[in-house]
Amino acid sequence: MTNLKDDFYEAINENWLKTAEIPADKPATGGFQDLAEDIEQLLINELNEMSSNEERLAKGKMKEAVAFYRLANDYDKRNALKASPIKDLLKRIHTINDFNDLNQQLGNWLKEGLALPFEFFVDADMKNTQEHTLYLAPASLILPDKTYYDKDNQQGEQLLQVFFEMAVKLLKLTGYSQSESETIAEQALAFDKSLVPYVRNAEENADYTKIYNPRDKKTVIAYSDQIDFAAAFDELFDKTVDQVIVTEPEYFEHFNTFVTQGHLSLLKSWMLTLTVFSYANYLSEDFRQTASLYRRALSGIDELPSQEKAAFHLTLGQFDQVIGLYYGKKYFGEQAKQDVEHMVRSMIKIYKKRLEQNDWLSEATKEKAIVKLDKIGINVGYPDKIPAVYEKFITNKDESLVANVRRFTQLARKDHFKKFKQPVDRKEWEMAASTVNAYYNGSLNIIVFPAAILQAPFYSLNQSASANYGGIGAVIAHEISHAFDNNGAKFDEYGNLNNWWTKDDLSHFEELAQGMIQEFDGLEIAGGTVNGKLTVSENIADAGGLSCALEAAKNEKQTDLEAFFCNWAKIWRTKAKSQYQQLLLAIDVHAPAKLRANIQLQNLDDFFTVFDIHPTDKMYRKPEDRVKIW
Repeated sequence: MTNLKDDFYEAINENWLKTAEIPADKPATGGFQDLAEDIEQLLINELNEMSSNEERLAKGKMKEAVAFYRLANDYDKRNALKASPIKDLLKRIHTINDFNDLNQQLGNWLKEGLALPFEFFVDADMKNTQEHTLYLAPASLILPDKTYYDKDNQQGEQLLQVFFEMAVKLLKLTGYSQSESETIAEQALAFDKSLVPYVRNAEENADYTKIYNPRDKKTVIAYSDQIDFAAAFDELFDKTVDQVIVTEPEYFEHFNTFVTQGHLSLLKSWMLTLTVFSYANYLSEDFRQTASLYRRALSGIDELPSQEKAAFHLTLGQFDQVIGLYYGKKYFGEQAKQDVEHMVRSMIKIYKKRLEQNDWLSEATKEKAIVKLDKIGINVGYPDKIPAVYEKFITNKDESLVANVRRFTQLARKDHFKKFKQPVDRKEWEMAASTVNAYYNGSLNIIVFPAAILQAPFYSLNQSASANYGGIGAVIAHEISHAFDNNGAKFDEYGNLNNWWTKDDLSHFEELAQGMIQEFDGLEIAGGTVNGKLTVSENIADAGGLSCALEAAKNEKQTDLEAFFCNWAKIWRTKAKSQYQQLLLAIDVHAPAKLRANIQLQNLDDFFTVFDIHPTDKMYRKPEDRVKIW
């Protein structure tokens, strides 16, 4: 047996780790994943019952989701149609002979969300979060991150080969010959490679304030000799575009390097390949099977999800908020809502006390921090309403699945672009209530806890208060901590990008954050190492969250700190494919689950006392090396 004084995570989860099996259609299993799989099966059963029993069919928006699910499950119809539902898109690309041809249909291409070497999106203005503004971002690379393209990255080379082979097979399924398919796939990868020098990697993007680079309209229009940005603005927006937030200026300052007349054939092949790939899962079964090859290589999944599961996830992709609201209202009780809201208020109260007693912040910064804390919006369970655009999502059973998806995409994007220069709805959720997760939005200064995560092992009315604080309590406090991590600390109580720190306080905070970077940086796990800079914001939030949840547990009438620490280790139990672990090490802003469990415990003095841990034990860390920020 593993001694908990040497490896707490392994000791607490030992029996589970020995017996747990990763589902063949999943890259991992564990606390979060098991819960998500249970909800997935629950909702599939619900949709199946509604599909086959008219008396059980839900009213309103859910009715359209069920109709879409039926279409997605009609593999006979999908197989009969083969590639025909996307042939018109491919034809449109083929008819592009020069950039004038592309500019003629640029507005429609953007409205349909089809492949282009740039993307517009509308979001809250970071300097004025009461109003939406326009952002301009690069296209995504084919590989998960820029670092995969490094010459010494063997995994990147292997994945590019898998993508090439998959793309050739997909193109052949659409009607191209072997040689045509190979040429298109080669040119697509060549265009993709031309973008690599100018995009940021995951570590650089971990500081998300870097995306805020306002540029005037004239500057943006001048970025390209070929793409008519001015015409795109006029076609997409009713209101005048005078400023655009450019997320990665270096990419657009070099736009004329890769978007050229000489590269047009490469761009067209890239557009063709990504268009086929993006719709493959909505087409026939042979498309679905083939399109999985790259994703499976990337994450180590042994086999595809069943046709039924695939149909469910396609439905969730279109109707996530609708299905989430249905789930939340049916399965999330009022007692649990009140109990969780009590925990959130308790955590905020403790945070306030800790800020007041903080010994390294000046009074001026403390005052601003407490104002921000008091202004945090709290959302538990499910939203009061979901976006009105879902009223327009009417499933047409006589059309193909792809035709419905294309229509819904246009409706959603039209609604999205209409938000430009409109007020921000601070009550709109970014996550469905059926999602096993939680989040903090720095631009809105809100925390959201969907119904799906508010159950065991994170939370249960049948667990002790201490166990609940070690689970959902730490998750709650983690999200609050994001308001004061290295990213969140740059935003004020209204979510505006605004420095509210004194110079000395900010300097000291950055020193403490550096300590957190060093604590994780270079730790070896899963055949790789942790990037301390990439994961610092989540590690700061974990540390603050666990510390505050511990204090909350100690404030309850009945306290069981062993249960608190054990449940913390339990919620992070994970078993994952090696390929998936490698992927997460490269791109995930969260540290590996085992390290999140063990390392953060080593920063808490109470942990050493409760389990009688001494310098001879592997879990021991010297008091002066324990990182404490919040």
